[in-house]
Amino acid sequence: MSSHEHHHIETKAIHAGQEIEELHGSVTIPIYQTSTFAFHDADEGADLFSGKREGYIYSRMGNPTTRALEDNVAAMEGGYRSIATASGMAAISTIYASYLSQGDHIISTDAVYGPSRVLMERDFSRFGVEYTYLDTSDLDAVKKAVRPNTKMLYIETPANPTIGITDIRGASDLANDIGAVLVVDNTFMSPILQRPFEHGADIVIHSMTKFLNGHSDVVAGIIVLKNEAQFDLVKKVLWRFGGSIDPHQAWLVLRGIKTLPLRMAKSGANAQAIAEFLEGHPKVKWVKYPGLKSHPHYEVGLKQQDGPGALISFGVKGGLEGGKSVMNSAKLATLAVSLGGIETLIQHPASMTHATVPMEERLETGITDDLVRISVGCEHLEDLIADLDQALATIKV
Repeated sequence: MSSHEHHHIETKAIHAGQEIEELHGSVTIPIYQTSTFAFHDADEGADLFSGKREGYIYSRMGNPTTRALEDNVAAMEGGYRSIATASGMAAISTIYASYLSQGDHIISTDAVYGPSRVLMERDFSRFGVEYTYLDTSDLDAVKKAVRPNTKMLYIETPANPTIGITDIRGASDLANDIGAVLVVDNTFMSPILQRPFEHGADIVIHSMTKFLNGHSDVVAGIIVLKNEAQFDLVKKVLWRFGGSIDPHQAWLVLRGIKTLPLRMAKSGANAQAIAEFLEGHPKVKWVKYPGLKSHPHYEVGLKQQDGPGALISFGVKGGLEGGKSVMNSAKLATLAVSLGGIETLIQHPASMTHATVPMEERLETGITDDLVRISVGCEHLEDLIADLDQALATIKV
């Protein structure tokens, strides 16, 4: 990682964490598909287990392919070390378990990725962890929610699926004032467009299933730490819980990352044009996209993002039925949950991912019946606009 420390992020995406394999000269890192590693002698084994020597013991506790991926993402984010996990939720649950104890309190974004909220409300609450979910783009509201036992601020910015933006520096200042750890879910932006450590974050996480992998064929997560003490704490929690990534998964994500800068540039350019198209469409009521000046947090986005990203939320006329009509009529955009793939995905939260959430709770977090979320891919722009136009034309108002 250190050999690429001063390179631009596009170069880091391709090279960081990866050296030419010495035995046969393999240009790409091999897949070390092994559960365990042999020791040269008993002393080496003892040194590895005691921590006197760095190396590999058992793939749940580390693997050369996994390490290459971890060093790659840490280099892009500007962190100390990373810990790759079997899923984004494995990363989130590991962070909760590492930093929250009975009687502690967490403040988090209300429109955060659903399972990360459900995990807290249904599971960690059983062990005595308290929680408050609110619009973290309103830092005054966050300040009012602080309790003496608040130990973590957990923000997702932009938020899912409302595309609200939280000021990372402002959240960091507040976390420092109260002695809490600031965790930023950077999945929507990727390190190409946003590097939360530069704005005061303590820990950065990703669902690597999304933009980092970019091909809708892997489930994986990662935790990026900014110092050795954090790394030593979190890695042992992960080892005990067992949410480690498989080396083949790690290799696939590492392969996907090589095109991450190209994909983010193309999908972002497509998204900007599509957002502008939607904003002027007669069947569209509103559009939330960080690249539009109409976004309520447009200026905050300019401060901390290197681009507006590929996620757009918009409201269609006709409410719930209008949203369903668009879903049923889209032909090129794939009707599927998740995001960040090279192909365009579209979904309607009110009738799909959030259909079981009580309406009052949905509306409180800004997930209205008319909201459609689109993860813009890398197809030709004219094809995408034509598909959305014909789908919107089916709405009866």
